[in-house]
Amino acid sequence: MLLTHATLARMTGGYGLIPDAAVVLDGDRILWAGPMSDLPRDHRGEAFDCGGRLVTPGLIDCHTHAVHAGHRAAEFELRLNGASYAEVAQAGGGILSTVRATRAASGADLLASALPRIDQMIASGATTIEVKSGYGLTVEDELKMLRAARQIGAERPVTIRTTHLAAHAIPPEYQGKANAYIAEVAIPSLRAAQAEGLVDAVDAFCETIAFSLADLQPLFAEARALGLPVKLHAEQLTDQSGAAFAAGHGALSADHLEYLSSGGIAAMAAAGTVAVILPGAFYTLRETQAPPIAALRAAGVPMAVATDLNPGSSPLASLTMAMNMACTLFRMTPEEALLGTTAHAARALGLADRGRIAPGLRADLCLWDADHPAELSYRIGATPLHARIFGGRLDR
Repeated sequence: MLLTHATLARMTGGYGLIPDAAVVLDGDRILWAGPMSDLPRDHRGEAFDCGGRLVTPGLIDCHTHAVHAGHRAAEFELRLNGASYAEVAQAGGGILSTVRATRAASGADLLASALPRIDQMIASGATTIEVKSGYGLTVEDELKMLRAARQIGAERPVTIRTTHLAAHAIPPEYQGKANAYIAEVAIPSLRAAQAEGLVDAVDAFCETIAFSLADLQPLFAEARALGLPVKLHAEQLTDQSGAAFAAGHGALSADHLEYLSSGGIAAMAAAGTVAVILPGAFYTLRETQAPPIAALRAAGVPMAVATDLNPGSSPLASLTMAMNMACTLFRMTPEEALLGTTAHAARALGLADRGRIAPGLRADLCLWDADHPAELSYRIGATPLHARIFGGRLDR
């Protein structure tokens, strides 16, 4: 396929804009990209005139909880009436209410409920989506979630990366026994998921209402023994030094980071750990302490942006809306937001073959009814997606 007359944002060295550009695709790979005036004369193939439209890499949502059962609208109302996130969780709501619903659902039920959410994400330009477990909290229910997540990739034109997140919350049957839960559920479910080919990375929630660093040490050691990369929900509600801990384990990313310290920033910069910024949760929980964007920027820490799609703290399925929030709430620039959903999001998933437009990379692209990349962050609640190209195939 040949794309012609595109406004090309290669996402190399910033936007990497080329006006009146062309892209040559060879199967599911990019063969060539550059100005129309330099287009190789010997190209043959189906041509698609972009009519000056903006072409970017396919968007990448690097942090979601898209597989779950039920919703938590009642808790949204409780929080608006004054209850804090921690208070809702301590009263038996929060993550554990979704755990009850997810345990009661079949794998087929989970897949059926996830697909409409995935469709919304695809409609906003997503071509790669990370999906976490973490609402089962038993060995079999965690595997059930991961199987449903893997099946999404067979049902929809999207790449799914699965993350084991059994260390998401401590279920009622293990209250006060976090170490036993890690030993008896989290690690055995991780081993079973790896044996079944269901997991690409390992995540955990480090927080006062979840797991301590000491609790998580054996889990991360097991991940290393299995050859799996790690990431961490860190510093969302308090500073637990999770980001530095994750960076010390060579983590792909540390996510949320509202209470990130200067020491955590330095550790992430040294390790090359990506900061995943999640404005949807900040917005929904009506938080007031924003992640230290300026300090991350100054330290050269790459920043990804994701929806954190989940039923409790971020029922958000649009990456373009997440980009707008990142700019408006956190003062990221539109260029940073687009890098955060392309090149830096790919890095947060350990995927070197996408997120930019360059020869040899995967042919996942978005065509937008837009003149400039800043429009993708500028518009509120509108997704000017004209078409997607997934694996070299046009998908309208």
